[in-house]
Amino acid sequence: MPLEAGLLEILACPACHAPLRDETSADEPELICTGKDCGLAYPVRDGIPVLLVDEARRPA
Repeated sequence: MPLEAGLLEILACPACHAPLRDETSADEPELICTGKDCGLAYPVRDGIPVLLVDEARRPA
């Protein structure tokens, strides 16, 4: 389930405050930080972004 465009415009990475981009796929919906030094991937569960740094996946 993709996020609403208006919601995505106001969300930011809690770690570095950079904008997030929607990388929703059928398998694992997530929001990716666009900050060049951050890049954390936040999960989306049941259509709700989980913007907790402890829950984020570190970049590879």
